[in-house]
Amino acid sequence: MDSRYHINDTSEIISPAVVVFRDIVRQNLDRMLEIAGDPSRLRPHCKTHKMPAVVQLQLERGIHKHKCATFAEAEMLADAGADDILLAYNLVGPNIHRAVEFVQKYPQVTFSCTADHPAPLQQLSEAMAAAGCTIDVLVDIDTGQHRTGLPAGDEAFSLYRQIVESEGLVPGGFHVYDGHQHQSDRDERRKAIAAEWKNVVALRDRLEAEGWPVPRLVAGGTASFPIHAENSDPAIELSPGTCVFHDVGYGGKFPDLDFTPAALLLTRVVSRPTASRLTTDLGYKAVASDPPAGSRVEFPDLPDAEQVLQNEEHLVLETDRAGEFAPGDELLGIPRHICPTSALHRQVYVVEGGEVVDRWDVTARDRQLTV
Repeated sequence: MDSRYHINDTSEIISPAVVVFRDIVRQNLDRMLEIAGDPSRLRPHCKTHKMPAVVQLQLERGIHKHKCATFAEAEMLADAGADDILLAYNLVGPNIHRAVEFVQKYPQVTFSCTADHPAPLQQLSEAMAAAGCTIDVLVDIDTGQHRTGLPAGDEAFSLYRQIVESEGLVPGGFHVYDGHQHQSDRDERRKAIAAEWKNVVALRDRLEAEGWPVPRLVAGGTASFPIHAENSDPAIELSPGTCVFHDVGYGGKFPDLDFTPAALLLTRVVSRPTASRLTTDLGYKAVASDPPAGSRVEFPDLPDAEQVLQNEEHLVLETDRAGEFAPGDELLGIPRHICPTSALHRQVYVVEGGEVVDRWDVTARDRQLTV
């Protein structure tokens, strides 16, 4: 195990636990800034950490624009001091009135959301106008993932016109998430992103020719972050998320992402049922289960271990080294997908200089705080 992950005393850490190494978080944030070139170009996504303490580290570095996917995350950001928040999610149902409540509760925040359909957009306009409030709205652009959004064409043009002409709504630009770009080779990723981006720019130019402002192009996610960072367009806002903590998934798929895992899982052996098996307390209630079974966590100190069985509170490892371990012994693992892993824990333990120095609340793990 890398010496940076040494913990002098683990006796107070209740496993399974997320352990955040604060110095590495700082290094990842500094690397994020280095890639972006300036904090004003960044709008990082908080979905990975969901923690006010991480927001504070970002604010200390001049990062004041933030992105989220839930109202709980938006409220966590606002309470932590963020004053420019994009809820990158299309609002429907009760979330339309929650948007009004949020704007009323946090008048100091420049608050924005996304949209890709005229009906809920009309409802949002009516709700905001009735409350005497306004909200920035970004058209959600689909560049090929086909999850949400509209292609950069006539339908997106018409929806933007609706925003411009609707009471209570302020045209905020585009949200351009390209999470389908998974090319490990950076040049291949760059070419694929460039092919889509030209359509985004063409739509922006068409709208501006009508005299309509397109103030921001919120671009990409973690994998495309360094590619979009090469683009000097002043309207671009870069939206990496995972790299604040990093994980095995991004580290293995995108070797050009120069970040270090900062949030690890401490687990303890609870049984040694056979001569070649260890059972730990790292069930799928403590680590994201969206990666396939058998690959949800990587153990640097036990790389040969095969993950043969996982249940809610158990992870069974098959290894020729099982005899080296006894119940109570510990392992540190790097999750394959840290974002949903964070949401499984109410608090994380914070280590600096080998010492447990703090605990951070994962405040936005829930769907609702007060709004």
